[in-house]
Amino acid sequence: MKRKMLIPLLGLTVAGLTLSFIPIKLPFIKKSFEASEKQYTYLAKQADKLKNFPRTINKKGELVVTSEWDWTGGFFPGSLWYIYNKTGDEGIKNEAIKWTEALEKAKNLDQHHDIGFVMYCSYGNAIKYLKDPKKVEAYKDIIIHSANTALKRYNPKVGLIKSWNQKKSWDGKTTWQYPVIIDNMLNLEMLCYVSDITGDPKFRNVAISHATKTMQNHFRPDHSTYHVVDYDENGKAIHRQTNQGYADNSTWARGQAWAIYGFTMMYKETKKKEFLETAKAAASFYMNHKNLPKDKIPYWDFNAQLEGYKSDLDFAYLKLDYIPRDASAAAVVASALVDLSTFTTGKESRSYLEFAKSTLKTLSGPAYFADYGTNGGFLLKHSVGSIPHNSEIDVPLAYADYYYLEGLTRLSELK
Repeated sequence: MKRKMLIPLLGLTVAGLTLSFIPIKLPFIKKSFEASEKQYTYLAKQADKLKNFPRTINKKGELVVTSEWDWTGGFFPGSLWYIYNKTGDEGIKNEAIKWTEALEKAKNLDQHHDIGFVMYCSYGNAIKYLKDPKKVEAYKDIIIHSANTALKRYNPKVGLIKSWNQKKSWDGKTTWQYPVIIDNMLNLEMLCYVSDITGDPKFRNVAISHATKTMQNHFRPDHSTYHVVDYDENGKAIHRQTNQGYADNSTWARGQAWAIYGFTMMYKETKKKEFLETAKAAASFYMNHKNLPKDKIPYWDFNAQLEGYKSDLDFAYLKLDYIPRDASAAAVVASALVDLSTFTTGKESRSYLEFAKSTLKTLSGPAYFADYGTNGGFLLKHSVGSIPHNSEIDVPLAYADYYYLEGLTRLSELK
C-alpha cells in the first residue's frame, strides 16, 4: 500500500467547515532517499581514498575534493545526516560522524564569511539527528565557538558581516572595500541558533542587522537581487555589481535563490513581517519570470546573453553553444519554498508548495538524478559554480545535493 502524506491546506471551506488537510502521494521521496543512500555510500568510499571533502568532478569525471577551509566542506556531512535521518543506515551515520568531526578546525574559519555554511550544515544537522547526548553537547560547544568566529567579520558601524576581504571587481577599475554578497544570508541561521542555546541575544541581533541592511540594499525595484554590494566605512552602499552572474544588472539564479531562502529563514527565526514580505517578493520574481524554463530548473542567470545586459567579461572564449542550467539554484529554491508555504495560507501557500514539489520531482527524475556509480558519486547533474571564473560548469556540486535532500526532508515532514 502506498503511504499518503497529509499536507496543510488552509482557507478552504465546505458547508461552513474548514478542511485542514488534503492527501498528496509522494512516492518519489522514498525512492530518492533509497537511491541517495546507495550513491552516497559509493561517494564516501571515494572520499575516503582522497581523504578530503567532496565538492564536484573535473572534466575527466574524476572526483574533486577540498579541505575544511573551503566554503563547501560542510555539505557532504550535512547530506549524510539527511540520508541517515530518512534511512537509519548505520554505515551512513558513521560516515556522517566521521566527516562532521573532521571539520572541527574550521570553527576558526575567519578568512571569509562562510563559516555558517561549513559548520551549521554539518554540526547543526548532527545535533538535530544524532541521539548521543555527550556528542551533541560537544557539537553545541563547537557551534558556539563558530558563531563567535563569525562575529569577527561584523562591523557594527557598517551593520553587516563582511563577506570577502578587499577584492577587485570584473570591471578592472573598482576595488571592493567591504563587499557583502547575497549568499551571506545563509550564514545567519547559525547565529540565531546560538542565541537560542546560549540565551545571548548578540548573535541574533547581528543576524537581524545584516538581514535588514541586505533587504534595503541588495534588491532592485522588481525584487531581483544584486550579487555584490560594497559598503564604505560608514555603512553606505557604494557599488552594486556581480562576481558570479552575467552582468551587474542581471539576476544570477543562485543569488536569487539565496535571497528567497535567507529571508524565509530569517522570518522563521524572528517573525519579522518585513522579512516574510521580502521572501515572498523574491520568490514571486523567480517563480513568475518569463525566462524560467517549464521544468522550473533555471538557467544560471535569468538574463544571460540578453539585450540590455552587458557583461564586463567576454564569455566567447568558453565556446558554449547553450546556456547552462543550474540545478543547485533550483534545489535551494525548492527547499525554501516548502518552508515558505508553512508561513502563508490558502492559494499562496499552495502555489509555493506545488512549485517546490514539482521542482523536486523533476530533480528526482532521470534528466537530473544520476545513475548509481556515475556523476562522481553525486546525486544531481547540471549545476553551475561560476561561469565568469570558468569554474564548475554543468557539473554536480555538493551543495546542490545538500539542498535537494533538505527539500525532500522538509516536504516529507510536513504535517
